[in-house]
Amino acid sequence: MKILIVEDDIAFGKMLHIYLSKKEYEVSLVTTGAEATPLFSDGSFDVLITDLQLPDTTGLQLLEIVKEKAPTTQVLLMTGYAEVSTAVDAMKKGALEYISKPFRPEELLMILENVRKPNEVKGSTIASEIEAPLVKTNNSLLQGISKAAITYQQHIQLVSPTTMAVLIQGESGTGKEVAAKAIHDFSDRCNQPFIAVDCGAIPKEIASSEFFGHIKGSFTGAIADKKGHFENAHLGTLFLDEVGNLSYENQIQLLRALQEKKIKPVGSSKEIAIDIRVLSATNENLREAVERGDFREDLYHRLQEFTIHIPPLREREEDLQRFISFFIEQANVALNKNVKDISKEVAIAFDNYAWPGNLRELKNVLKRCVLLTTTDVIPIEVLPHEVLVTSDKKIVTDFSTKNNEKQLIINALKQAEYNKSKAAGLLKITRKTLYNKIAHYAIDLDNV
Repeated sequence: MKILIVEDDIAFGKMLHIYLSKKEYEVSLVTTGAEATPLFSDGSFDVLITDLQLPDTTGLQLLEIVKEKAPTTQVLLMTGYAEVSTAVDAMKKGALEYISKPFRPEELLMILENVRKPNEVKGSTIASEIEAPLVKTNNSLLQGISKAAITYQQHIQLVSPTTMAVLIQGESGTGKEVAAKAIHDFSDRCNQPFIAVDCGAIPKEIASSEFFGHIKGSFTGAIADKKGHFENAHLGTLFLDEVGNLSYENQIQLLRALQEKKIKPVGSSKEIAIDIRVLSATNENLREAVERGDFREDLYHRLQEFTIHIPPLREREEDLQRFISFFIEQANVALNKNVKDISKEVAIAFDNYAWPGNLRELKNVLKRCVLLTTTDVIPIEVLPHEVLVTSDKKIVTDFSTKNNEKQLIINALKQAEYNKSKAAGLLKITRKTLYNKIAHYAIDLDNV
Protein backbone atom coordinates (compact mmCIF):
# COMPACT_ATOMS: atom_id res chain seq x y z
CA MET A 1 0.00 0.00 0.00
CA LYS A 2 1.34 3.45 -0.94
CA ILE A 3 0.84 6.21 1.63
CA LEU A 4 1.53 9.95 1.43
CA ILE A 5 1.92 11.78 4.77
CA VAL A 6 1.53 15.57 4.91
CA GLU A 7 2.71 16.81 8.33
CA ASP A 8 4.54 20.06 9.14
CA ASP A 9 5.76 18.76 12.51
CA ILE A 10 8.96 17.25 11.10
CA ALA A 11 9.77 15.00 14.07
CA PHE A 12 6.21 13.68 14.27
CA GLY A 13 6.08 13.11 10.50
CA LYS A 14 9.39 11.23 10.51
CA MET A 15 8.22 9.00 13.31
CA LEU A 16 5.08 8.11 11.36
CA HIS A 17 7.21 7.47 8.28
CA ILE A 18 9.58 5.14 10.16
CA TYR A 19 6.80 3.28 11.95
CA LEU A 20 4.67 2.66 8.86
CA SER A 21 7.70 1.76 6.75
CA LYS A 22 8.59 -0.94 9.27
CA LYS A 23 5.05 -2.26 8.85
CA GLU A 24 5.87 -2.73 5.15
CA TYR A 25 3.92 0.23 3.81
CA GLU A 26 5.44 2.29 1.00
CA VAL A 27 5.53 5.74 2.58
CA SER A 28 6.33 9.24 1.29
CA LEU A 29 6.52 12.33 3.53
CA VAL A 30 6.11 16.04 2.72
CA THR A 31 5.54 19.02 5.00
CA THR A 32 3.26 21.34 3.01
CA GLY A 33 0.25 21.26 0.76
CA ALA A 34 2.29 22.81 -2.04
CA GLU A 35 4.65 19.83 -1.97
CA ALA A 36 1.79 17.35 -1.82
CA THR A 37 -0.47 18.66 -4.61
CA PRO A 38 1.82 17.85 -7.59
CA LEU A 39 2.09 14.27 -6.32
CA PHE A 40 -1.63 13.63 -6.70
CA SER A 41 -2.57 11.66 -9.77
CA ASP A 42 -5.03 8.86 -10.28
CA GLY A 43 -3.75 5.84 -8.40
CA SER A 44 -0.48 7.37 -7.20
CA PHE A 45 -1.30 6.78 -3.53
CA ASP A 46 -3.78 4.52 -1.80
CA VAL A 47 -4.00 6.72 1.29
CA LEU A 48 -3.30 10.36 2.10
CA ILE A 49 -2.65 11.04 5.79
CA THR A 50 -2.73 14.77 6.44
CA ASP A 51 -2.82 17.12 9.37
CA LEU A 52 -5.92 19.29 9.38
CA GLN A 53 -3.86 22.46 9.88
CA LEU A 54 -0.87 23.02 7.58
CA PRO A 55 1.34 26.09 7.07
CA ASP A 56 0.01 26.88 3.59
CA THR A 57 -3.38 25.15 3.40
CA THR A 58 -5.75 22.84 5.27
CA GLY A 59 -6.53 19.17 5.20
CA LEU A 60 -10.00 20.04 3.91
CA GLN A 61 -8.54 21.77 0.85
CA LEU A 62 -6.28 18.79 0.17
CA LEU A 63 -9.31 16.52 0.51
CA GLU A 64 -11.10 18.47 -2.22
CA ILE A 65 -8.06 18.32 -4.51
CA VAL A 66 -7.64 14.58 -3.98
CA LYS A 67 -11.31 13.87 -4.66
CA GLU A 68 -10.95 15.73 -7.94
CA LYS A 69 -7.56 14.41 -9.10
CA ALA A 70 -7.44 10.95 -7.52
CA PRO A 71 -10.91 9.85 -6.40
CA THR A 72 -9.69 6.35 -5.47
CA THR A 73 -7.26 7.74 -2.87
CA GLN A 74 -8.57 7.53 0.69
CA VAL A 75 -7.98 10.54 2.97
CA LEU A 76 -7.26 10.23 6.69
CA LEU A 77 -7.23 13.44 8.76
CA MET A 78 -5.16 13.96 11.91
CA THR A 79 -6.72 16.53 14.22
CA GLY A 80 -6.33 18.31 17.53
CA TYR A 81 -9.14 18.15 20.08
CA ALA A 82 -10.64 21.50 19.11
CA GLU A 83 -10.86 20.45 15.46
CA VAL A 84 -12.94 17.30 15.84
CA SER A 85 -16.17 18.93 14.65
CA THR A 86 -14.38 20.12 11.52
CA ALA A 87 -13.03 16.63 10.94
CA VAL A 88 -16.54 15.19 11.20
CA ASP A 89 -17.63 17.62 8.48
CA ALA A 90 -14.71 16.40 6.38
CA MET A 91 -15.94 12.83 6.68
CA LYS A 92 -19.26 13.95 5.28
CA LYS A 93 -17.30 15.28 2.29
CA GLY A 94 -15.65 11.94 1.66
CA ALA A 95 -12.77 11.55 4.13
CA LEU A 96 -12.11 7.99 5.19
CA GLU A 97 -11.65 8.69 8.89
CA TYR A 98 -10.20 11.12 11.38
CA ILE A 99 -7.90 10.35 14.27
CA SER A 100 -7.40 12.65 17.25
CA LYS A 101 -3.89 13.57 18.34
CA PRO A 102 -2.26 12.12 20.31
CA PHE A 103 -2.92 8.56 19.16
CA ARG A 104 -1.37 5.15 19.49
CA PRO A 105 0.31 3.82 16.33
CA GLU A 106 -1.84 0.70 16.60
CA GLU A 107 -4.94 2.83 16.10
CA LEU A 108 -3.57 4.15 12.83
CA LEU A 109 -2.84 0.59 11.73
CA MET A 110 -6.43 -0.43 12.46
CA ILE A 111 -7.70 2.26 10.10
CA LEU A 112 -5.21 1.30 7.40
CA GLU A 113 -6.24 -2.33 7.71
CA ASN A 114 -9.79 -1.24 6.94
CA VAL A 115 -8.45 0.28 3.72
CA ARG A 116 -6.81 -3.03 2.89
CA LYS A 117 -10.15 -4.77 3.50
CA PRO A 118 -12.66 -2.47 1.76
CA ASN A 119 -15.50 -4.94 1.96
CA GLU A 120 -15.49 -4.86 5.73
CA VAL A 121 -17.51 -2.34 7.70
CA LYS A 122 -15.38 0.62 8.73
CA GLY A 123 -14.89 1.00 12.43
CA SER A 124 -16.17 3.97 14.36
CA THR A 125 -13.95 6.98 14.99
CA ILE A 126 -10.83 5.98 16.85
CA ALA A 127 -10.45 7.36 20.33
CA SER A 128 -11.55 10.94 20.63
CA GLU A 129 -9.53 10.92 23.83
CA ILE A 130 -6.88 8.36 24.74
CA GLU A 131 -4.65 7.84 27.69
CA ALA A 132 -1.17 9.23 27.27
CA PRO A 133 1.87 8.95 29.51
CA LEU A 134 2.04 12.40 31.03
CA VAL A 135 1.78 11.49 34.70
CA LYS A 136 2.06 7.91 35.82
CA THR A 137 1.58 6.69 39.36
CA ASN A 138 0.27 3.29 40.37
CA ASN A 139 -0.42 2.52 36.69
CA SER A 140 -2.62 5.59 36.44
CA LEU A 141 -2.15 7.85 33.41
CA LEU A 142 -3.19 11.45 33.10
CA GLN A 143 -3.42 13.23 29.78
CA GLY A 144 -2.53 16.86 29.25
CA ILE A 145 -4.53 19.11 26.94
CA SER A 146 -2.09 21.98 26.37
CA LYS A 147 -0.42 22.23 22.97
CA ALA A 148 3.01 21.51 24.48
CA ALA A 149 1.67 18.45 26.32
CA ILE A 150 -0.06 17.07 23.24
CA THR A 151 3.14 17.34 21.17
CA TYR A 152 5.11 15.65 23.95
CA GLN A 153 2.54 12.85 24.21
CA GLN A 154 2.49 12.33 20.45
CA HIS A 155 6.23 11.87 20.39
CA ILE A 156 6.14 9.35 23.24
CA GLN A 157 3.40 7.35 21.56
CA LEU A 158 5.23 7.24 18.24
CA VAL A 159 8.79 6.58 19.36
CA SER A 160 7.83 3.85 21.84
CA PRO A 161 7.33 0.96 19.35
CA THR A 162 10.68 1.68 17.65
CA THR A 163 14.16 0.65 18.78
CA MET A 164 15.51 4.21 18.71
CA ALA A 165 17.63 5.56 21.55
CA VAL A 166 15.75 8.46 23.11
CA LEU A 167 17.18 11.45 24.97
CA ILE A 168 14.59 12.95 27.32
CA GLN A 169 15.22 16.58 28.20
CA GLY A 170 13.42 18.58 30.87
CA GLU A 171 13.82 20.56 34.04
CA SER A 172 14.04 18.88 37.41
CA GLY A 173 10.66 17.55 38.52
CA THR A 174 9.02 17.38 35.08
CA GLY A 175 8.77 13.59 35.13
CA LYS A 176 11.60 12.33 32.95
CA GLU A 177 11.62 8.86 34.49
CA VAL A 178 7.85 8.70 34.12
CA ALA A 179 8.28 9.43 30.41
CA ALA A 180 10.99 6.78 30.11
CA LYS A 181 8.82 4.16 31.82
CA ALA A 182 5.92 5.08 29.54
CA ILE A 183 8.12 4.59 26.45
CA HIS A 184 9.10 1.17 27.81
CA ASP A 185 5.49 0.24 28.59
CA PHE A 186 4.34 1.13 25.06
CA SER A 187 7.23 -0.77 23.44
CA ASP A 188 7.65 -4.40 22.39
CA ARG A 189 9.93 -4.80 25.42
CA CYS A 190 7.17 -4.01 27.91
CA ASN A 191 7.28 -7.50 29.48
CA GLN A 192 11.05 -7.33 29.95
CA PRO A 193 13.06 -5.49 32.66
CA PHE A 194 13.07 -1.70 33.00
CA ILE A 195 16.25 -0.72 34.84
CA ALA A 196 16.59 2.90 35.97
CA VAL A 197 20.04 4.20 36.91
CA ASP A 198 20.82 7.56 38.52
CA CYS A 199 24.16 8.37 36.90
CA GLY A 200 24.69 11.30 39.25
CA ALA A 201 24.65 9.00 42.28
CA ILE A 202 27.33 6.59 41.05
CA PRO A 203 30.93 7.39 42.10
CA LYS A 204 33.15 7.21 39.02
CA GLU A 205 35.47 4.72 40.77
CA ILE A 206 32.77 2.03 40.89
CA ALA A 207 30.78 2.96 37.79
CA SER A 208 32.29 0.13 35.73
CA SER A 209 31.17 -2.40 38.32
CA GLU A 210 27.71 -0.86 38.57
CA PHE A 211 27.17 -0.83 34.81
CA PHE A 212 28.93 -4.05 33.77
CA GLY A 213 29.17 -6.13 36.95
CA HIS A 214 32.21 -7.83 38.47
CA ILE A 215 33.46 -11.24 39.43
CA LYS A 216 34.37 -12.35 42.93
CA GLY A 217 37.80 -11.19 44.05
CA SER A 218 38.25 -8.68 41.22
CA PHE A 219 38.85 -5.89 43.75
CA THR A 220 38.74 -5.32 47.49
CA GLY A 221 35.19 -5.84 48.68
CA ALA A 222 34.11 -7.96 45.71
CA ILE A 223 33.02 -10.88 47.87
CA ALA A 224 30.70 -12.38 45.24
CA ASP A 225 29.91 -12.21 41.55
CA LYS A 226 27.60 -9.33 40.70
CA LYS A 227 25.55 -8.58 37.61
CA GLY A 228 25.63 -4.99 36.38
CA HIS A 229 22.79 -2.80 35.15
CA PHE A 230 23.45 -3.70 31.50
CA GLU A 231 23.10 -7.41 32.12
CA ASN A 232 20.07 -6.92 34.35
CA ALA A 233 18.39 -4.95 31.56
CA HIS A 234 19.07 -7.63 28.90
CA LEU A 235 16.15 -7.79 26.41
CA GLY A 236 14.57 -4.82 28.16
CA THR A 237 15.21 -1.09 28.65
CA LEU A 238 18.06 0.69 30.45
CA PHE A 239 17.22 4.21 31.59
CA LEU A 240 20.22 6.45 32.31
CA ASP A 241 19.00 9.40 34.37
CA GLU A 242 21.19 12.53 34.52
CA VAL A 243 23.55 10.96 32.00
CA GLY A 244 25.47 14.24 31.74
CA ASN A 245 26.99 13.56 35.17
CA LEU A 246 29.09 10.62 33.95
CA SER A 247 32.84 11.14 34.02
CA TYR A 248 34.67 11.25 30.69
CA GLU A 249 36.23 7.84 31.37
CA ASN A 250 32.84 6.34 32.11
CA GLN A 251 31.46 7.91 28.94
CA ILE A 252 34.09 6.05 26.91
CA GLN A 253 33.16 2.75 28.57
CA LEU A 254 29.46 3.37 27.98
CA LEU A 255 30.04 4.24 24.33
CA ARG A 256 32.01 1.06 23.71
CA ALA A 257 29.30 -1.10 25.30
CA LEU A 258 26.61 0.53 23.16
CA GLN A 259 28.65 0.20 19.97
CA GLU A 260 29.79 -3.38 20.48
CA LYS A 261 26.60 -4.56 22.22
CA LYS A 262 28.89 -6.50 24.51
CA ILE A 263 30.10 -5.98 28.08
CA LYS A 264 32.96 -7.37 30.11
CA PRO A 265 32.47 -7.57 33.90
CA VAL A 266 35.31 -6.14 35.98
CA GLY A 267 37.96 -8.80 36.49
CA SER A 268 36.58 -11.08 33.79
CA SER A 269 38.10 -11.96 30.41
CA LYS A 270 34.75 -13.11 29.03
CA GLU A 271 32.49 -10.79 27.03
CA ILE A 272 28.72 -11.00 27.42
CA ALA A 273 26.40 -10.09 24.56
CA ILE A 274 23.59 -7.76 25.57
CA ASP A 275 20.40 -6.65 23.84
CA ILE A 276 19.03 -3.49 25.42
CA ARG A 277 17.26 -0.31 24.43
CA VAL A 278 18.82 2.77 26.00
CA LEU A 279 16.81 5.76 27.15
CA SER A 280 18.59 8.66 28.81
CA ALA A 281 17.61 11.89 30.50
CA THR A 282 19.18 15.17 31.49
CA ASN A 283 18.18 18.57 32.82
CA GLU A 284 21.16 20.24 31.17
CA ASN A 285 21.94 21.06 27.55
CA LEU A 286 24.15 18.18 26.39
CA ARG A 287 24.92 19.95 23.12
CA GLU A 288 26.52 22.77 25.12
CA ALA A 289 28.37 20.18 27.22
CA VAL A 290 29.72 18.69 23.98
CA GLU A 291 30.91 22.13 22.83
CA ARG A 292 32.62 22.68 26.19
CA GLY A 293 34.34 19.32 25.88
CA ASP A 294 32.58 17.88 28.95
CA PHE A 295 30.58 15.29 27.03
CA ARG A 296 31.69 13.11 24.13
CA GLU A 297 30.04 14.03 20.85
CA ASP A 298 30.00 10.44 19.57
CA LEU A 299 28.19 9.31 22.72
CA TYR A 300 25.77 12.23 22.45
CA HIS A 301 24.75 11.15 18.94
CA ARG A 302 24.50 7.52 20.06
CA LEU A 303 22.06 8.49 22.84
CA GLN A 304 19.91 10.97 20.95
CA GLU A 305 18.58 9.23 17.87
CA PHE A 306 15.38 10.97 18.94
CA THR A 307 14.87 13.76 21.48
CA ILE A 308 11.81 14.38 23.60
CA HIS A 309 11.43 17.68 25.45
CA ILE A 310 9.17 17.67 28.49
CA PRO A 311 7.75 21.18 28.92
CA PRO A 312 7.91 22.75 32.38
CA LEU A 313 4.69 23.26 34.28
CA ARG A 314 4.75 27.03 33.76
CA GLU A 315 4.35 26.44 30.02
CA ARG A 316 1.31 24.23 30.50
CA GLU A 317 -1.25 26.47 32.15
CA GLU A 318 -4.15 24.54 30.64
CA ASP A 319 -2.98 21.36 32.37
CA LEU A 320 -2.61 22.79 35.89
CA GLN A 321 -6.15 22.02 37.08
CA ARG A 322 -5.89 18.44 35.85
CA PHE A 323 -2.72 17.91 37.83
CA ILE A 324 -4.23 19.57 40.90
CA SER A 325 -7.21 17.22 40.87
CA PHE A 326 -4.99 14.22 40.20
CA PHE A 327 -2.56 14.94 43.04
CA ILE A 328 -5.33 15.83 45.51
CA GLU A 329 -6.90 12.44 44.87
CA GLN A 330 -3.53 10.75 45.38
CA ALA A 331 -3.05 12.62 48.66
CA ASN A 332 -6.57 11.71 49.79
CA VAL A 333 -5.80 8.02 49.33
CA ALA A 334 -2.41 8.25 51.05
CA LEU A 335 -3.68 10.32 53.99
CA ASN A 336 -7.22 8.95 54.28
CA LYS A 337 -8.73 12.38 53.67
CA ASN A 338 -11.62 13.64 51.55
CA VAL A 339 -10.49 17.02 50.18
CA LYS A 340 -12.35 17.88 46.98
CA ASP A 341 -10.70 20.99 45.54
CA ILE A 342 -8.73 24.18 46.14
CA SER A 343 -10.26 27.54 47.05
CA LYS A 344 -10.40 30.43 44.58
CA GLU A 345 -7.66 32.22 46.49
CA VAL A 346 -5.39 29.17 46.24
CA ALA A 347 -6.18 28.89 42.54
CA ILE A 348 -4.98 32.48 42.02
CA ALA A 349 -1.81 31.83 44.03
CA PHE A 350 -1.09 28.66 42.08
CA ASP A 351 -1.64 30.50 38.80
CA ASN A 352 0.83 33.23 39.80
CA TYR A 353 3.51 30.83 41.05
CA ALA A 354 6.26 29.73 38.65
CA TRP A 355 6.57 26.15 40.02
CA PRO A 356 10.37 25.87 39.70
CA GLY A 357 10.13 22.29 41.00
CA ASN A 358 7.48 21.47 38.40
CA LEU A 359 5.21 18.45 38.93
CA ARG A 360 7.24 17.10 41.83
CA GLU A 361 6.84 20.39 43.70
CA LEU A 362 3.12 20.62 42.91
CA LYS A 363 2.56 17.08 44.16
CA ASN A 364 4.43 17.74 47.40
CA VAL A 365 2.69 21.07 48.03
CA LEU A 366 -0.75 19.54 47.53
CA LYS A 367 0.00 16.57 49.77
CA ARG A 368 1.06 18.97 52.54
CA CYS A 369 -2.04 21.08 51.99
CA VAL A 370 -4.37 18.07 52.07
CA LEU A 371 -2.80 16.99 55.36
CA LEU A 372 -3.41 20.42 56.92
CA THR A 373 -6.89 20.99 55.50
CA THR A 374 -9.83 20.32 57.82
CA THR A 375 -12.61 21.13 55.34
CA ASP A 376 -13.32 19.81 51.85
CA VAL A 377 -11.61 22.79 50.15
CA ILE A 378 -7.95 23.76 50.59
CA PRO A 379 -7.75 27.30 52.06
CA ILE A 380 -4.97 29.75 51.33
CA GLU A 381 -3.82 29.65 54.97
CA VAL A 382 -2.26 26.20 54.55
CA LEU A 383 -0.10 27.12 51.54
CA PRO A 384 3.65 27.04 52.16
CA HIS A 385 5.37 30.41 52.34
CA GLU A 386 7.33 30.00 49.10
CA VAL A 387 4.13 29.73 47.07
CA LEU A 388 2.87 32.99 48.57
CA VAL A 389 6.10 34.83 47.81
CA THR A 390 6.05 35.62 44.12
CA SER A 391 9.39 37.34 43.55
CA ASP A 392 12.89 37.84 44.83
CA LYS A 393 11.66 41.22 46.10
CA LYS A 394 9.43 39.33 48.55
CA ILE A 395 6.15 40.64 47.17
CA VAL A 396 3.60 38.80 49.29
CA THR A 397 0.40 37.66 47.63
CA ASP A 398 -2.55 38.36 49.84
CA PHE A 399 -5.29 37.12 47.56
CA SER A 400 -8.21 37.46 49.93
CA THR A 401 -9.98 39.61 47.34
CA LYS A 402 -9.65 40.18 43.61
CA ASN A 403 -8.72 43.81 44.28
CA ASN A 404 -5.60 42.59 46.05
CA GLU A 405 -4.50 40.67 42.96
CA LYS A 406 -5.20 43.66 40.75
CA GLN A 407 -3.13 45.88 43.03
CA LEU A 408 -0.33 43.32 43.08
CA ILE A 409 -0.19 43.42 39.28
CA ILE A 410 -0.19 47.23 39.27
CA ASN A 411 2.63 47.29 41.83
CA ALA A 412 4.70 44.87 39.76
CA LEU A 413 4.16 46.93 36.60
CA LYS A 414 5.31 50.08 38.36
CA GLN A 415 8.33 48.31 39.83
CA ALA A 416 9.26 47.01 36.36
CA GLU A 417 8.75 50.48 34.84
CA TYR A 418 5.87 49.03 32.78
CA ASN A 419 8.05 46.42 31.10
CA LYS A 420 5.54 43.56 30.87
CA SER A 421 8.14 40.83 30.52
CA LYS A 422 9.92 42.10 33.61
CA ALA A 423 6.65 42.46 35.53
CA ALA A 424 5.69 38.89 34.63
CA GLY A 425 9.08 37.79 35.93
CA LEU A 426 8.53 39.60 39.22
CA LEU A 427 5.15 37.95 39.59
CA LYS A 428 6.56 34.61 38.41
CA ILE A 429 3.85 34.18 35.83
CA THR A 430 4.02 33.96 32.05
CA ARG A 431 3.59 37.01 29.84
CA LYS A 432 0.42 35.42 28.47
CA THR A 433 -1.04 35.17 31.97
CA LEU A 434 -0.08 38.77 32.71
CA TYR A 435 -1.74 40.03 29.52
CA ASN A 436 -4.87 38.04 30.35
CA LYS A 437 -5.03 39.48 33.86
CA ILE A 438 -4.45 43.05 32.63
CA ALA A 439 -7.39 42.58 30.27
CA HIS A 440 -9.49 40.83 32.93
CA TYR A 441 -9.06 43.65 35.44
CA ALA A 442 -9.25 46.35 32.73
CA ILE A 443 -6.00 47.86 33.96
CA ASP A 444 -5.32 51.12 32.15
CA LEU A 445 -1.56 51.20 31.70
CA ASP A 446 -1.62 54.92 30.95
CA ASN A 447 -3.22 55.75 34.30
CA VAL A 448 -1.65 53.48 36.87
